[in-house]
Amino acid sequence: MAKGKYEEWLTPEGLVCLEGWARDGLTDEEIAGKIGIARTTLYAWKNRYSDISDALKKGKEVVDYQVENALLYKALAGDVTAQIFWLKNRRPGKWRDKPIEPAAEGGVQIVDNIPG
Repeated sequence: MAKGKYEEWLTPEGLVCLEGWARDGLTDEEIAGKIGIARTTLYAWKNRYSDISDALKKGKEVVDYQVENALLYKALAGDVTAQIFWLKNRRPGKWRDKPIEPAAEGGVQIVDNIPG
């Protein structure tokens, strides 16, 4: 019986490779292409094999922290665009373009009266 293609990627070497590709910034579609499978197959593998999912998450997490730290550094260094981006995403209730206000019936409405 032939081994499934996924088995190669469940080995320690395969998992390190997957993690490295994710850390290098490759998308799931690009990683699937490198493996020689469809993106939907990679998604199925991620759902079925936690080792594959964990390796990809671990690789992406490293890069996400690096980008987050770089953005914070730029914001603290006075880069106004970085400051705006940071505040809109970290404190959207206070810094979003269209503030959220309680509606008369207890719901939420978006207010669009900000000049600019």
